[in-house]
Amino acid sequence: MSPPTIRSSQGNTASQTQGPQYAKVFVQRDYSDGTTVKFMTSFPQGLENKIERTVFEYTINQLNTYFAEAEKASCKTYCEGCFACFTVYTMFLCADTHYEKCLRKVGKFIVEQNEMVYLPRGLLLTNPAERGLRIIKITMLDQPIVART
Repeated sequence: MSPPTIRSSQGNTASQTQGPQYAKVFVQRDYSDGTTVKFMTSFPQGLENKIERTVFEYTINQLNTYFAEAEKASCKTYCEGCFACFTVYTMFLCADTHYEKCLRKVGKFIVEQNEMVYLPRGLLLTNPAERGLRIIKITMLDQPIVART
């Protein structure tokens, strides 16, 4: 017999046998400069007394710097695009794009920040690439949400 499921207000189902759910804080995209990938540096109220404002701002500013680097047009990225066209994009079977390399830097930075800063404070920073570069999710591991039955 399968375990009972819970249906959320969005229509998603989740098994009651899944691990605990935790409170989350989301950092939204900042569209003030257009559609470039940039996140708001305003300090979320949900993180009060959990992490210092300067540490949070450093993390977001550093992520914004990595994304600005990824989207920066240069001679290298132009040549990369031209070469991709000439090879009918088969070059990407053996080489990563400049953007992919920058996304790897973002992933590495998030792992480092989690290990050194966020996890010791009971927080978990999620890579925005896992959320379609729309938001940064910060999970509060010390605040489990009790499911109502």
